[in-house]
Amino acid sequence: MTTIDIERVKQDILELGQIGRDPESRGIYRMAFTPADMEGKRWLQSRIDQAGLQSSMDGAGNISGLLPDPINGQHPRLVIGSHIDTVPCAGMLDGTLGVIVGLECLRRLKEMGHRSAIPLELLSFSDEEGRFGNMFGSEAFTGKLTLERLQTASDLDGQKLWDTLLEVGLNPMAALDAYRNPADLWGYLELHIEQGPVLDKRGVSLGVVEDITGLFKWGVTLQGVANHAGTTPMDLRHDAFMGLAEFAHEISRILDENGSRQSRATIGRAQILPGSANTVPGRVDFSLDVRDTSSRVLDELAMAFRKALSAIARRRGLTFDYEQQSWIHPVACASRLNEQLIRSVEGLGIDYLKMPSGAAHDAQMVASIAPIAMLFVPSREGLSHSPAEWTNWNHVQDAANVMLKFLLDLSVDH
Repeated sequence: MTTIDIERVKQDILELGQIGRDPESRGIYRMAFTPADMEGKRWLQSRIDQAGLQSSMDGAGNISGLLPDPINGQHPRLVIGSHIDTVPCAGMLDGTLGVIVGLECLRRLKEMGHRSAIPLELLSFSDEEGRFGNMFGSEAFTGKLTLERLQTASDLDGQKLWDTLLEVGLNPMAALDAYRNPADLWGYLELHIEQGPVLDKRGVSLGVVEDITGLFKWGVTLQGVANHAGTTPMDLRHDAFMGLAEFAHEISRILDENGSRQSRATIGRAQILPGSANTVPGRVDFSLDVRDTSSRVLDELAMAFRKALSAIARRRGLTFDYEQQSWIHPVACASRLNEQLIRSVEGLGIDYLKMPSGAAHDAQMVASIAPIAMLFVPSREGLSHSPAEWTNWNHVQDAANVMLKFLLDLSVDH
């Protein structure tokens, strides 16, 4: 049986994992379009070139490695992808695993002199982690990127996307030309760590994703009145923080009444102003991240959260405002690709679980222009976005061999 070279995969993952690593925290800081990210892109292109694939970078900074089809070069292609940018203080597998395993599969096919039935392309998308909001590289790839977003998007430090692209030698306008014609795409396949505990807790080797969660993110402000903590009676306060505390307590009720088993809601960031120990908080700014695999449920949750905020603000003498920072629709994976993926898994005798994805991925964006499929490997103890993030090498090997078999089964001569 033809298999991937797991030692080569290990070497690539560990080597790329040194780019952007902080010696003190051991976390990786390879955020989109930082010097470390650009170094990572150059490293990946060099690996693609060494494999004898056709490397290129589009105007959005997406890195491509193409294995052309010598039989029918004009046939729509299968894209295998993920990303190598990271959140701050990240682990070495999130996104990177899918890119390195995709590279290894194409590298093995090239070494075998394999003649594929369709062109195969590795793609590493820029800024999947959303430094500048949403998923910039796959936005550009799918034609969703707009000139307005290019000109106005900024990161949490106020750094403009437009200026950042110029600083790293990219022409911002060229990002609009990264769009692919849907007619040129046969499908998209992405391998990723689960970023959750399900597979690890159940002791299952692989997950075949059926649905990818949708989500919306709000930036919310509750405005009250800052006043002296000692002289302002409790019943005469307009305490913005108490409004946030009450709202946080309401989240479980709202999910129970308006959500589903797949619903999630998180307040991950809050700032209390003016931030003095002896001052009643006059303002609170906080984030709200809400997810579900149903667009209808997301709509209902959005309405329920707005009503709750309005009622709390009215009771406590506050005002509230929110900005919708992103809204990503849930998508279903393509049944024809999943059926082929499951045949590959079962053909190798590997145990698997059909499951949803609770995290957003580039596949979610690509689904608007091509059929998609996703494969998960377990995250040890469910950890991700952390230096402790890890997946056992045997699970990586199983997933890589499944992907290689998937590609071989598409061939006309293997």
